Amino acid sequence: MGDLYKKLALHLDKMPAGFPATGSGVEVKILERLFTQEEAAIVLGLNMWPETVQVIAERLSTDPDRLGNTLMEMSKKGLIFRAGKDDSPSYMAIQFVIGIWEFNLNRLNTDLIKDVNEYLPQYMKKSWLKYKTKQLRVIPVSKTVTVDLATMPYETAEEIISKQKKIVVSDCICRKEHEMVGQPCDYPMEVCLTFGTGAYYYEGNGLGRSIDVEEALGILEKGRRAGLVLQPGNAKDPGNICMCCGCCCQVLGNLKKLAQPAKAVHSNYFALVDADECVGCEACMDRCHMDAIAMDDAVAKVNFDRCIGCGVCVPVCPSGAIALVKKQETDQYDPPANTFETYLTMAQERGNI
Repeated sequence: MGDLYKKLALHLDKMPAGFPATGSGVEVKILERLFTQEEAAIVLGLNMWPETVQVIAERLSTDPDRLGNTLMEMSKKGLIFRAGKDDSPSYMAIQFVIGIWEFNLNRLNTDLIKDVNEYLPQYMKKSWLKYKTKQLRVIPVSKTVTVDLATMPYETAEEIISKQKKIVVSDCICRKEHEMVGQPCDYPMEVCLTFGTGAYYYEGNGLGRSIDVEEALGILEKGRRAGLVLQPGNAKDPGNICMCCGCCCQVLGNLKKLAQPAKAVHSNYFALVDADECVGCEACMDRCHMDAIAMDDAVAKVNFDRCIGCGVCVPVCPSGAIALVKKQETDQYDPPANTFETYLTMAQERGNI
């Protein structure tokens, strides 16, 4: 049985985001918790692009009717992705993150959470931080960027949301799993937005509820007031926007441990304090998720190696002493056009193409 799950781990590691092995083998233990042997064997025969049941059945030399029922159940368990209409769906393998882990929002248990929390810091080090292109990027929170900065539409959450035709909001899996193990935080729970094809999958699997643009913008404003970091998918046309906190988010939490988090994110801004206007209230320091702000002679000072340009510090400054500043043109990040291009670039960087 162990060999089957090790093969599945290797299969997932060949995907753009990777699924690196650990010395403890906890990644295999996670798969054993999530997949039956039959399900693991089926995923080994799936590609990372949608295919019909008939095509997959021919490859696996199995009965398409029985396989179709199994694939549907696997997709509803969050183990594979389902696209298209229910009477003629297509299926594909998905990455562990962002993918299987997030799609198991409704199947969490304390044992799985324990294993994943052991694994994800190692995953971040061996996969997320090791390669240049990330799955997420950081954009400024609403109302923190001045008009003269000529912000691009893909850097503005309102612009991203307003053009969507299908939006689903769901609970933040990071906050939910922390709550389940007795470590809740005070940040809002139902704030994660998914768009397009992914939104239909979330809705069909009961992972969230469908909302319109107006409600989505209201949720965005709630996240802004709470001081959450906006992390959309790393594309100009992203499939999601996460609203993250440094206390629960696996990405931010592991970035925070670095000496220079600013070098490990895709962000086009940094915060700057006008010393003459600063009143030394420390509100910005308390709000920062990266510990990027400290007081120096009663004046806030930004550590540019730690600042990720999220802008959560700006709205809480009572004197307007903090502003987001755009990085020099040579340091600007131009994200891929869409998620497909993102994953293609990630696969190329990992040598999987």
